[in-house]
Amino acid sequence: MCVSANGKGTGHPQGEQIGKQVQGCFTCSVTRTTYSLMISTTASTADMVTQGKLQINDAEHVEDKNSGRLGCFGWLLVLVSLLFIIPTFPVSFLLCIKIVKEYERAVIFRLGRITDRKPKGPGLFFVLPCTDTFVKVDLRTVSFDIPPQEILTRDSVTVSVDGVVYFRIHCPISSVANVSNAHSSTRLLAQTTLRNVLGTKNLAELLSDREGISLSMQEALDDATDPWGIKVERVEIKDVKLPQQLQRAMAAEAEASREARAKIISAEGEMNASRALKEASLIIAESPSALQLRYLQTLNTIAGEKNSTIIFPLPIDLLQNFMRK
Repeated sequence: MCVSANGKGTGHPQGEQIGKQVQGCFTCSVTRTTYSLMISTTASTADMVTQGKLQINDAEHVEDKNSGRLGCFGWLLVLVSLLFIIPTFPVSFLLCIKIVKEYERAVIFRLGRITDRKPKGPGLFFVLPCTDTFVKVDLRTVSFDIPPQEILTRDSVTVSVDGVVYFRIHCPISSVANVSNAHSSTRLLAQTTLRNVLGTKNLAELLSDREGISLSMQEALDDATDPWGIKVERVEIKDVKLPQQLQRAMAAEAEASREARAKIISAEGEMNASRALKEASLIIAESPSALQLRYLQTLNTIAGEKNSTIIFPLPIDLLQNFMRK
């Protein structure tokens, strides 16, 4: 028996069956090889990504460790600065002593690097001339007004909304090193956050749920400004100004609803009064003397008001005979 290159037997009926089995085995082996290559490639890619992340993390860690180091040349400049202080001791000592208040902190830069990774203060601290500079940071709570913003609500109503934000700096180093101007950046971010939050609310929600809107704005601002070392303590919506046409339409709607409720209340009162009068008439019809008592009570009420005119009602039964004639 012979088997050709394409896997078909020649000269015997069983040759074709053997050729098909050989071809199937060859295809299966190729598929397994390709799958194993794909798995190995994926695993190697994942290993490369993991190694790259580890290298980046290691590099950042090394950079954080080396961020406060000055190097040989830096320490040489510091030594020169110290030598400059010694001969000019009385004057230089006064220039090197700095004071920060209880609500302030000082971030010291030595040759452009932050020293000790923590702020100085309150009280006295020492700086070297020519090599050290410092920035004062105020830790007190700061408030600012959000300018009126023209906002389009979710139900396509244009309103003007303003507010007020209270914040403070809780990490002086982050507020100096991570952002150029923390106060200005917070103000601009508050304006955009106000637009983004109110743009997802209806007019009814804007007018009724101010507390919820303030809390959502506070959370959004606090999360965004946390890398800047800022803590947003409170956000309040001050005023919501509606267009004049919308105010007139809402006033007309409220007046119409009040008038409708007043008519309903008046109709209900008349209905209850008619029911009471019906019950009273039935009671008077059962007892004729009750009508006479009611008549006397009415005369007593009229006489108590000191009126000059008294009307005596006549029973209708007396006039029935004249009406028949």
